[in-house]
Amino acid sequence: MPRRPQPTARQVRLGAELRKLREAAGLKAREAAALLGADSVQMSQIESGIAGVSETRVRRLAAHYSCTDEELIGALVTMATDRTSGWWEEYRDHLPTPFLDLPELEHHASYRWDVDFLHVPGLLQTADYARGLFTFVNPEFPESDVERWVEHRMKRRIIIERADPVPYEAVIHEAALRIRVGDRAAARAQLCRILELSEVDQVVVRVIPFELDGFGGAGSAMVYAGGPVPQLDTVVRDSPNGPVFVDAAAQLSRYRTLFRRVEAVSLEPERSRDFIHRLTKEL
Repeated sequence: MPRRPQPTARQVRLGAELRKLREAAGLKAREAAALLGADSVQMSQIESGIAGVSETRVRRLAAHYSCTDEELIGALVTMATDRTSGWWEEYRDHLPTPFLDLPELEHHASYRWDVDFLHVPGLLQTADYARGLFTFVNPEFPESDVERWVEHRMKRRIIIERADPVPYEAVIHEAALRIRVGDRAAARAQLCRILELSEVDQVVVRVIPFELDGFGGAGSAMVYAGGPVPQLDTVVRDSPNGPVFVDAAAQLSRYRTLFRRVEAVSLEPERSRDFIHRLTKEL
């Protein structure tokens, strides 16, 4: 297959998972390459996502690696053969690659969890709220660029609005709900939008109030995207240069535990709706 000048995060993840299976089998790259009639350079390109790999080769490698997890193998085959060209591709010449990898990850997710303490999660934001964020953080952006970023963020909501929505749970700290990114009217509209979405099937919103005692989890903000099998889950963390994708097994386990702990201390969905409704009355 032809080399890719800039592989997507999904393509890189496929290669990384194949490398993990090879290393678990105790094989060197050149030994695995020989199984495919290839050389070590080609194997390196496959494992880095620079070169694609066919279903036949994925299954052949899995067999030689003594991998018997059929669900995992099937998921890797899907990653290798899926040719989905989603709506995010229209932004390829306008936004950095990590911001295109994010909606692709969301598109394929089996579920999605958000934990946020300072901002309303992106999937719940109104256009005015998103515009306020982008304008403040990037004051040098011309209006046309800001609107492109806002449009991109609004389109990402499709995963909870489509006919087969991704099950979604957001845990939001009271601080994020009270910080006024825009004016009073925009803040009220944002809270009303959260209330509206919290009534939708497959969407759960929970609130962590300021008054909670003994809460030390404010550093656990995350986006957690469930894969077709747990080994293919992904955590997304913010960084100054854009989203960072985390997929090491030990880290995934840690973030799953963190989410459950944060979820456990948050208000139940009905109480959370009542809490947000009270905040709207203050505006």
